[in-house]
Parts: sequence; structure tokens; C-alpha cells
Amino acid sequence: MPTERFQFTGEGGHQLAAALDTPDGPVRAYALFAHCFTCGKDVLAAKRIAAALAIKGIAVLRFDFTGLGASEGEFANATFSSDVADLVRAATHLRETRAAPALLIGHSLGGAAILAAAGQIPEAKAVVTIAAPSDPVHVTHLFKDRIEDIRAQGKVEVQLAGRPFHIKREFLDDVAEHNLAAHIAKLHKALLVMHSPTDDTVGIDNATRIFVGAKHPKSFVSLSGSDHLLSDRRDGAYVADVIAAWAERYIEPAAAKPAVSEGPRNVVVRETRNGKFEQVITTGPHEMLADEPVAVGGQDSGPGPYDFLLAGLGACTSMTMRMYADRKSLPLERVTVTLQHGKIHAEDCAECETREGMLDQIERVISMEGALDADQRTRLMEIADKCPVHRTLKSEIRIVTKAAD
Repeated sequence: MPTERFQFTGEGGHQLAAALDTPDGPVRAYALFAHCFTCGKDVLAAKRIAAALAIKGIAVLRFDFTGLGASEGEFANATFSSDVADLVRAATHLRETRAAPALLIGHSLGGAAILAAAGQIPEAKAVVTIAAPSDPVHVTHLFKDRIEDIRAQGKVEVQLAGRPFHIKREFLDDVAEHNLAAHIAKLHKALLVMHSPTDDTVGIDNATRIFVGAKHPKSFVSLSGSDHLLSDRRDGAYVADVIAAWAERYIEPAAAKPAVSEGPRNVVVRETRNGKFEQVITTGPHEMLADEPVAVGGQDSGPGPYDFLLAGLGACTSMTMRMYADRKSLPLERVTVTLQHGKIHAEDCAECETREGMLDQIERVISMEGALDADQRTRLMEIADKCPVHRTLKSEIRIVTKAAD
């Protein structure tokens, strides 16, 4: 999954740092993601959701608001209104360089900002809020014990998520002036509200007010068990899966895939950088994840390398047997191939040429359903050993490795 990093000019004239996560294949749609208050574009929830959506063909633009992450400017000078304006600027940048976003996604206060900005992004067909407050003034509860000081002094340093931030009186005045309910009532876009009933940062009642205030089409999905920041990787993956499936109804369908060449296809394997080992594998129009089990440091988000090796042999075995059975009109109803990879001592293999050390061994158990007689079963077992992948694994293999240009 390629990630393009660049800058665009925000409402205040500052350069805002952005990242565009794109699919390895064709882009089905573009999405704009707004992160939570004081977070950045590289917060885990944003990165994980963007990466998972990119795998499903949706490119996602995320960026640091003023004074956060790698963006210029001072956080103290930012307001809710300026964040909304920067979201509109981000959509404009996408429109001018790629395509306008069809999908708007906002997490926490970013969800409130997305709702406020949606009316200024006409191409957007669908809006998603995740753990969003129904009123931007809700964010002030994070520093409620300093509000009087802020109003009296004009600017005060507060601790948010263990880090110091300066909050100005202008920020309080700005959030107090926003009527988010009016934006929700005239959204005129499909809305998906996602919220955890146990969110102790933004209560579930906020989701109720957003949902009730919006007109159809609208949907609600409970993120039961998740925390406000979606810190569990599985929660981020679930959110992305639901968004991708839900958005299918509202975004433009994928362009027709080009005709597949009769020749061999390249297999491209690229790190997702989501976890230590996770990879996205692309071949032709197909995409899948590879990973390692949790026990060896992976996240178990996909099969491991040897799982894919066994899957290739198993699939080739079953396909070869099916082709033979159909050609000979044998009553073979279904083939099931179960495989396992392991190591054995060379001295335990009487027919092996290697006599010392350890050898790789693949155990393949083939089950055949159907009214086959003994001779037919014997012949099909012989055919299993003739599958092309089996022959490749048994032959001398030359692997040529070179650096990319």
C-alpha cells in the first residue's frame, strides 16, 4: 500500500502535512479522514483505518491540523472553525490533484468537524462519524477545571493526554457559537454513526443525538467493547470493514477491470507497516494479507508464508484431480486437501538423498467424495502427484534475486 506524503496550504496560510494512502490497484473512491482533538494524522486509529480501506480500493487522505504533527502554525491559534476550513481545503486539494472525496470520515472531534464541513464538499456522497460528540463544545470537558482561567487570562496551558497544549479564549468562544445540530439536520448525505456504548470520553448519548437529528439514509453500528481511541487493532480493522461494506451503496462502482493477460501474472508483496510483519499481496485483481502468528510477533491478520505455500500446493492438487475426473467422467463429487509443513531428521527418510541434518516435509491428506471404485481412487491419487506445483516443488528451482531499478 503506497503512502504519498506532501503538504498543502491551510486556511491560515500554513503548510499542513498530509498523507494519502492509496491502493496498489485501481482507486475506487477517495476518502477524507479527520482525526481526534490533539491527535495527528499518524495516530494508530487513523493509520489502521486508512490502511485497511486502501486494501479495499479506497484511497484515504489524512493530515495534521494546524500546530499538530508535522504541520506548521501554533495549535493555540487553531479553532474548530479553522479545522473545518482546513478540511474543506483538503477536499479542494484532492479535487484538484486526484478526485474529490466521495467519503468523509471523522473520529472524535474530527467527526464533529466532518459533519460541519460536509455541506461545503458537494461531491461527498457519504459521511461516517466514529465516537463523535454531537456538539463541539463537548471537548471543553477535557479541561473543564481550567475554563475560568482561560476566560480570565485569555490563554492557558492545559494537559491533554499527558501533553501540554495552550488553549485560548477564542477557542471557547468559537465552539460555543457552532450549531452542529443544524448541520446534521441538513446534511443530505448518507450517514453512518459508529460509537461504543462504553466510551468514557464521549458518551453514547452523543451518537443518539447525531442519529436522531439526521435524516435518512442513516445507519448506526455499535462498537461494543472498544475504547474511544480504538487502540485495539481489531477494532480499527472492524471499523474499516464496516465502512467499506456500507459505502458500497453510495460511492461509484469500481471501474471495469482490464482484460487479464494469458501470460503469468506478477505477484507483488508490500509491507503495510501495520504491525511488525503484515504484508499486502496483490496479483492481478486479487488482494490479500499475509502475516505471522501472534506467538512469533505478528498480528495473525492473514496466513503466514508457509500457509500460502501449502495453499498453492493444495489448490493445484485439487484442481488437477478435478480436471482429470471431469475429462474421464469419474463420479468425483468433491476433493478436500489437508496439508501440514514440518521438519524431520534426514536419517528418518529412507528414500531421501540427503542423509544428515533436517529436511522439510509436507504432509498432504486427500479426501475424495463420490461413488468411486478402488481403481479410480488409486488413479486419482497418482494424478495428485502430477499437479504443476507439486512438480515444481520436487524439481530443481532457480530463484533469481535482484534490486529494483
